[in-house]
Amino acid sequence: MNKEIKIVIADDHPIFRAGLKQIIESDGIKVTAEASNGEEALKIINEHKPDIAVLDINMPVMDGLGVLEGIKKSNVNMKAIILTAHQNEKIFNKAMDTGAYGYVLKENASSDLIDCIHSVSKDEYYISPIISNLLFNRNKKKKEFEEKFPEIYSLTDVERKILKMIADSKSSKEIADELFISPRTVDKHRENISHKLNIHGSNAILKFAIENKSSI
Repeated sequence: MNKEIKIVIADDHPIFRAGLKQIIESDGIKVTAEASNGEEALKIINEHKPDIAVLDINMPVMDGLGVLEGIKKSNVNMKAIILTAHQNEKIFNKAMDTGAYGYVLKENASSDLIDCIHSVSKDEYYISPIISNLLFNRNKKKKEFEEKFPEIYSLTDVERKILKMIADSKSSKEIADELFISPRTVDKHRENISHKLNIHGSNAILKFAIENKSSI
């Protein structure tokens, strides 16, 4: 079963990248391609269409978060694992908001990466246990947000999705293009969202969405 998982790895340090490949392939999982920067990573992801991409967060040309954004825009059906050397809550939240399924500290890659790959391949999220406090804080803030704004539950799935896209600072036209609807329909959804959440003003919905991006 392991051999069915196709992996792409991207890291700008050749020695560390070789170590990642050795860790992954020691479990019988195939590394189909490697990249040394984010731009190259996005190219090989679109070319090889792997099941999982293991991305260093700090890379030249384009960082791991930039690659995640590119994956979202190209609608590639794969999952991403972020590798980082830092326990930074802001970066962690941004990675998860952008669509990461796994988040692994580099110093724990030898012990955590294989477990992460297997979890992610089963549509499960995985965070290095040593930084589980970041996930706890994220969930705590989300719970506090939902208690403060119980109206969020009144939004439809489409309205919730549009609100998340607004949080990414996307215009009505960009949202319309992605959802294959008209900008006028998007504007109507924005009105409904504002009404349900009781937020008013020309930029109020954008401000609300950005401030609560990790919770909506």
